[in-house]
Order: sequence, then structure tokens, then C-alpha cells
Amino acid sequence: MRLLVLGGTKFLGRATVDTALARGHEVTLFNRGRTNPDLYPGVEKIRGDRTERLSALDGREWDAVLDMSTFLPRVVRLSVDALCRGVDRYVYVSSISAYADFNVPPVEGAPVAQLENPASESIEDYGALKAACERIVDEAYGDAALIVRPGLIVGPHDPTDRFTYWPRRVAAGGRVLAPAPPDAPVQFVDVRDLGAWIVEATERGLGGVFNATGEPITFEQLLEACQAVSGPVEVGWVPSEKLVEAGVGEWMELPLWIAAPEFAAMQRADVSKATKAGLSFRPVAETITDTLAWDAQRDIPRADGVGLTSERELELLALA
Repeated sequence: MRLLVLGGTKFLGRATVDTALARGHEVTLFNRGRTNPDLYPGVEKIRGDRTERLSALDGREWDAVLDMSTFLPRVVRLSVDALCRGVDRYVYVSSISAYADFNVPPVEGAPVAQLENPASESIEDYGALKAACERIVDEAYGDAALIVRPGLIVGPHDPTDRFTYWPRRVAAGGRVLAPAPPDAPVQFVDVRDLGAWIVEATERGLGGVFNATGEPITFEQLLEACQAVSGPVEVGWVPSEKLVEAGVGEWMELPLWIAAPEFAAMQRADVSKATKAGLSFRPVAETITDTLAWDAQRDIPRADGVGLTSERELELLALA
């Protein structure tokens, strides 16, 4: 297939392009050339800023476009308007965050978030903005639109460090703080599994909305998998209510932890539709091993503000 990738050199885009090239597809990258510009020396690269114009793509045709890199409806509108006559299919990477209600496990067909301010471009409205982008793609492409809703994406080259914190922390040894209860769910997908499925789904001409994250496991199972890779540690389980009282930041300061009741089911998304359509998952231990190997020789700085400092962790362990 002839694939146009908007973005394609950072994280999920990179994994998706890797699969596309391995499967023999002809790939064109359209981006500003700011992130890993030397990747894929044999691949056609068209430089441009999609937030302003896509005129560099005028007159070209592709079998599908893979849109990896925006949550802004006006930018998606520019892309759709520029490509609808020359591209047969549109694949838009959205987010589980597009759903309106996380008191129940997200499932395709459930209501999505709505923008209170249609002009908003604030990251605070991320989920509703993603939902608005989906509508633009769906209105333009109909059955030829594939909407992919990932949860947390993890693995090598992850710039966020939200998952990487846990394999790294367990590998460091000592007493590790974890949020109780141990059976709380965590849900994530290896970037390579997701990228491979996006390419395969595009090859098959799939359309519609798909939750595309992993099967939920428990926090305890995640830490056990980390220990199976790196060796045993002592885990200090601190009740979530005590962490909240201590002002611990959810999701970022203590990655993967969500205590807010309105997000109780966010990490229990139903992925049965995608798994029936071919999405499969490598063992968690493989993701942990490969993430640690990448982290040991990473070529990007660690993310700021992600994970507990050693001092903060020691302070909080007294609450266990």
C-alpha cells in the first residue's frame, strides 16, 4: 500500500512506520522534521507544518493516511480537506480519553465528551477535543474512517516515562512504594503491538471505532512482572486515601495511579472488539525487559515531574 503518515518519527508513529516498512509498504512522511529527522533515510519525507497548510501534498494520491499527531479539530479539518480527494482511507489515532463517563468501563458506542467551548484548544479538554477530531474524520470518510482509541501506550522510546517509572524503580531495588489496593487495575498497550495492529487493520480496510489498549491487569501483577525481570523487592502498599491526603499527584507523580472516583473504570476499557479484529499482546515481561534495555541507553532526557523522588517515596512509605 501507499501510506501517508502525518508525524511518524516519535513514538507510536515510529512503531507504526517500522511495521509498515517491514511489511513492504511504500511510506511517505509528512512532518516538520524536528523529531528524529534522520530516521528512515530511504523513506520519502515531505516537510511542512500541518497546523498551517498541507499544500505540499497537493496532487498526490495514497491508499491511506495515518494521522498520528494531533488533538486539535482545526488541524484535523485542514488535513481532511486537503486529503479527501487524493487519499482513500483515513486512520485517526484518538484516545480512550474521548469517552464522557469513566464510572463504567469504556466501550465503543458509549457517549463521548463534548466541548463546552467549541473554540478551546486547551489540553484540559483533551478528551473532548479528540472526540471532536473523530467526528470530523467520520463525517468526511464514513466507512473508510478507522478511529483508534488507545489507552496508555508504553514501551521503548516512550517520551512520557509513565510506565517506564515502574520497571526502572523495581530494578533499582530497595523498598518500593505502591498504591493500595494491590488488585486495582492498570491498563496499557505495548507501542509495537499497537503499531502493528494499526498497519494490519489498514491493510484489511477496517473502519469504525476500536478501543486499542491491553487487557487490564492488577497493580500487583505489574510489580510481580517487574520483579520477575529484575529481581525481588519489598513492596510497601500505601492506601490510596492516605496518598490523596498526602497530596500525591495522580497519574504523573505516581504513574498509572488514579484515585479520583470519577475515573474509577478508566483503566478497564473493553478491548474485545479490537482483539476479535486481530489486536494481540506480547507478554508484559517482554515489554518490561525491552523498556529497561532502551531506558539504559536512551537518547532522550527523562520526562520532568514523572514519578516519585527518592525523598518523597521514603516519606510516603511511612504511611504503609
